[in-house]
Amino acid sequence: MEVTLDPGRIGVWTGLLDSLPAARAVETVAELESMGYGAVWIPETVGRDALVHAALLLGGSERIVVATGIANVYARDAVTMANGARTLAEAYPDRFLLGVGVSHEPLVARVRGHDWGRPVTYLRRYLQAMADAPYWAHRPSADPPVCVGALGPRALALAAELTWGAHPYNVTVDHTAGARELMGPDAFLAPMAAVTVESDASRAREIGRQTLGFYLDLPNYRNSLRRQGFDDEDFVDGGSDRIVDALRPWGDVEKVAASVREHLDAGADHVCVQVMNLPGDELPLDGWRALASALVG
Repeated sequence: MEVTLDPGRIGVWTGLLDSLPAARAVETVAELESMGYGAVWIPETVGRDALVHAALLLGGSERIVVATGIANVYARDAVTMANGARTLAEAYPDRFLLGVGVSHEPLVARVRGHDWGRPVTYLRRYLQAMADAPYWAHRPSADPPVCVGALGPRALALAAELTWGAHPYNVTVDHTAGARELMGPDAFLAPMAAVTVESDASRAREIGRQTLGFYLDLPNYRNSLRRQGFDDEDFVDGGSDRIVDALRPWGDVEKVAASVREHLDAGADHVCVQVMNLPGDELPLDGWRALASALVG
């Protein structure tokens, strides 16, 4: 698949836009664009619909790529997903990147009432159905690129086989290197790298535990983290120092920027940086600006 969309080497991943009025979310993305970031990645949980949200953000900006990280495949059928993405790609050429994934069992089975079943098998059928989806509206010049929120080897291989590539979340630099080796040189690889711009160890690790603890209770992340070399002792009380330091690297701007560059050196094509702060804190605008100067300025 030939892709002309270019998200640059560095983007921003943030779930904080859901907490803002829509108009302020749009303004924030315009600010990120002015800082020089190539893309902004948004999630889908039980907040805004990811494709509707992407449309709002694209309409209020000029150049920045808007990517879903990820749009839940259980939230809409494959035809709706494919054609919603095509609609955005036609209206905003080379600016929309569709990241899809299976999300998590609690959000799929308990919240949405779907059968979790065999998620990778389901994802394969879904991606094939997306590729075959009919579309009777005015078509974009090219279908938008698709990537998969993949963690394990089966999902990474599937992403390389059927899509542009993968968007791993909560992964170490070693995972990025392993993903590149498994997927080959041509697949797009865009890990999320979370960082805490804070030099006080106690406060940095407090932020890390408050933002990581939720994921440590989810089976798919536990399985992924075990494959990355962590064990049950790392999962208690919001996470050990070892796992917090690995998944939420902290320090001054230069130190955390260096941790982002390590993913690029390990084979990532694009890194979407999530600047961590405590729930209820203001948007990390200062952190975004400082990292933009260090990484894209």
